[in-house]
Amino acid sequence: QVQLVESGGGLVQAGDSLRLSCLASGRTFSNYDMGWFRQAPWKERDFVAAITWSADKSYSTESVKGRLTISRDNAKNTVFLQMNNLKPEDTAVYYCAAQRASPLFVATMEIPDNYDYWGQGTQVTVSS
Repeated sequence: QVQLVESGGGLVQAGDSLRLSCLASGRTFSNYDMGWFRQAPWKERDFVAAITWSADKSYSTESVKGRLTISRDNAKNTVFLQMNNLKPEDTAVYYCAAQRASPLFVATMEIPDNYDYWGQGTQVTVSS
């Protein structure tokens, strides 16, 4: 089992920044590729960004490129999502998720069902 706990969400104004953290415990963190997803009210859970177990590759969805950046610190069992120049459309509950490290990660990273473990989510609200 891997337990994931997100933190760092809040209410901010458009143009502000936030840094989300996701602390993992349980199994060896560096055995897992990690992703961030978000879910707005009445919408599906959407892929935001992902990073390989070694942090040698990271990916993000087109709408957030240049503003939201994923990173990880395996020594601290933590994955981060740096969020800059936030927009009202970024308002959502943000979830981190873990899946066993795989060379096929790039083909699976955008699909929520491919992840093995999820955090409880942290709310991000951006006012205009």
